[in-house]
Amino acid sequence: MLFDEAPEILIRETTTQFKIAPDTASLQRVSQSIASLHATRQASLQTQQRSLKNLSRRLNALQTQREYEESHHNAGAHASSILALDGEKFRTAKSAYDTEIETERLQSELSSTNAQIEQLEREGPEGGVRRGEEAEDEVVLKLCVLRGLGVEVESMGETGGWGRVVVRDIERGDVRVLGSDGARVAREDVWAAMG
Repeated sequence: MLFDEAPEILIRETTTQFKIAPDTASLQRVSQSIASLHATRQASLQTQQRSLKNLSRRLNALQTQREYEESHHNAGAHASSILALDGEKFRTAKSAYDTEIETERLQSELSSTNAQIEQLEREGPEGGVRRGEEAEDEVVLKLCVLRGLGVEVESMGETGGWGRVVVRDIERGDVRVLGSDGARVAREDVWAAMG
């Protein structure tokens, strides 16, 4: 079959009538997406390979360390160490038990000693139960000692406190009277006046 026009022109016009420009643009976009996906997959693959190499190195180091520990492990020394620690534990437990028993014994001894001290304090320095007469003898003895120091005391009556107190200083020729107003005189005031 013969054509009036040259075949190149006929083919060119036929192809221009098909309007394949949008298809060509789509193919370019698809090829760009494939290229970017390929680059992303390559980067991810390289990251995974680096991570795998690091993990492999770490595994080798841990295996080497485990083999070293297994070769240098002495089971006999470990057993003897455990046995020695068990013995120490039992000795410590026995010592704690003995200490607890000794503490209980000392506490009972302390309570009995405290009871004896309370009994002796109730009996007083004379060694028996005080009677009213003996208590008066104690007051008389205190008054004699105070008079020997140059202090005369008058009792306030039933309260048993010190009423009027006269403090004489023989060396200086000084006389001080405390409680002349009838108020109770404290012992501290008397010692201060003697000083």
